[in-house]
Amino acid sequence: MMVMLAKLVVGLLVLNVSSASPPRYVRQAELDTYDGNNYENGDYEVTVDEIETDTLDPLDENETGHTASLEEEEEEAVAIKPIPPGSGGSGVSMGPDTQKGMPTCLLCICLGSSVYCDDVKLESVPPLPKETTHFYARYNKITKINKSDFAQMNKLKRIDLTSNDISRIDDNALFGLPALEELIIRVNRVTFLPALPPTMTLIDASHNRLGSSGIQKEAFKDMAGLLYLYLTDNNIDYIPVPLPDSLRSLHLQNNNVQMMHEDTFCNLKDFNYIRNALEDIRLDGNPINLSKTPQAYVCLPRIPIGALF
Repeated sequence: MMVMLAKLVVGLLVLNVSSASPPRYVRQAELDTYDGNNYENGDYEVTVDEIETDTLDPLDENETGHTASLEEEEEEAVAIKPIPPGSGGSGVSMGPDTQKGMPTCLLCICLGSSVYCDDVKLESVPPLPKETTHFYARYNKITKINKSDFAQMNKLKRIDLTSNDISRIDDNALFGLPALEELIIRVNRVTFLPALPPTMTLIDASHNRLGSSGIQKEAFKDMAGLLYLYLTDNNIDYIPVPLPDSLRSLHLQNNNVQMMHEDTFCNLKDFNYIRNALEDIRLDGNPINLSKTPQAYVCLPRIPIGALF
């Protein structure tokens, strides 16, 4: 009788200790909400004795948290909807609204309305979400910009295709983009610069092959907000006038410009005209003698950089 009573007492003590111990998921929740700064300050230390090695009992099938079967998990995965265009998802399909072909964000990184496709061995412009505003595809192997590449991209503001193998850009491939402001196609093999929209603020076509006929007549005349025009290393033999009054920086170094006229920058009909914005003109590396046309700079805040001999 005494033996039975002793076993009963021991059993009750074990039951009380077990019920007093917090469930494992509660302890895990406490660790998840722990501030790591306390650990760095030495205020928190985990010992081997604190690590629980027991496992939770299987949940009853009638409970809401029951474990899903393999078939249920597969059905749930199929039911996941792709992220819609412009939502900024990374590494996922952009949904049925994208242009045909492989979804961009399987190849690139989409952050907000910006798409980054740098150095991923692209040979053509990939399909883009319609909401894209900034597109970067530098250091790839793109050879051509087709008319359809940016079709209906009405929010696209910046295109950066630095260091590709682009030799041709289709006519009207870029002119129909109503929001385009910046085009960077430096270090390519472009021989002709296509028509660009009047909304441009920056054009960088340096280190290409434009030559003497690669820029159409009065190409920049209607760009009332153009600030930066970079055409370095293109074997250009003239200054592409007229240039808008908004222009701040003109880089034409290392070309073949041999002559400048007095009305290249100034207005011969208005001697009071001052072009205040144009403070940065680079003509160094050209076979031109700037001292032969002193009247060409009277309206400028600064004399162009180049050879004076």
